[in-house]
Amino acid sequence: MSESANRLKEVKIDPTACVHPTAELDAGVEIGPFTVIGEGVRIGANTKISSHVVIDKWTTIGKDNHIFQFVSIGAPPQDLGYKNEKTETIIGDRNVIREFVTIHRATTKDRLKTECGSNNLFMNYVHIAHDCRLGDNLIMANTATLGGHVTIDNNAIVGGLVAVHQHVRIGAYCIIGGASAVSKDVPPYVMAVGNRASVYRLNSVGIRRQGFTREEIDEIKRAYKIVFRSSLSMAAAVERLRQEMPESKHARRFVDFIAGSKRGIARERTKRKNEVQDED
Repeated sequence: MSESANRLKEVKIDPTACVHPTAELDAGVEIGPFTVIGEGVRIGANTKISSHVVIDKWTTIGKDNHIFQFVSIGAPPQDLGYKNEKTETIIGDRNVIREFVTIHRATTKDRLKTECGSNNLFMNYVHIAHDCRLGDNLIMANTATLGGHVTIDNNAIVGGLVAVHQHVRIGAYCIIGGASAVSKDVPPYVMAVGNRASVYRLNSVGIRRQGFTREEIDEIKRAYKIVFRSSLSMAAAVERLRQEMPESKHARRFVDFIAGSKRGIARERTKRKNEVQDED
């Protein structure tokens, strides 16, 4: 018996599901009722796919994922210029993808693939548009929506009802407050909120929960103050970080992020008179 035949014996496919003959399913995969698995799809070991899910063609999904009912992954992008060219959707390992999430395949205008990393939680009705590039350990709350070509770095949290403009980048260890509209790049380590989203403060609680040392937290605070509270232009703040904190990997993360921004950087919002200045 062939290796592929052996694998299929270890896969559970509901009789009402429709699996394309070119799809590759690793051992332990479960396919629920009325689910459709398209042409050239690859699904890694022990991934569980519930009922009424559509995994469209040219999609690769890693191992140990749990995909809930009514999810759509790999459908054509909502881009009028797309002409059914072969592009990809790639999902990593150990993700939880809840009901009615939509993740679209890429266009031909960028890297030809939409990518989501590993260990992410995508809650109900999250939308991830074409050509997005998402890292690991992310949380996207209910109905958070990403335009095309958005990048989110590792360990970020995007609140419910958030809308992110196309081509925006969200840095590592950020948190975006619920119902925000994000049109500028949000640097690492910060909290941002509002329409249009501005930086509210350092994400101190989130950083502590990630296990950073006291010395690292102090470095991050110092870099934050140089960028947002020194009255310097972004270019001047970057140069000051390079000069004063050349050995700090956290300062370097700020520098690299700001230097690579294409949409401009979200600024710290002005405090109201009755607000107490945060300790950060």
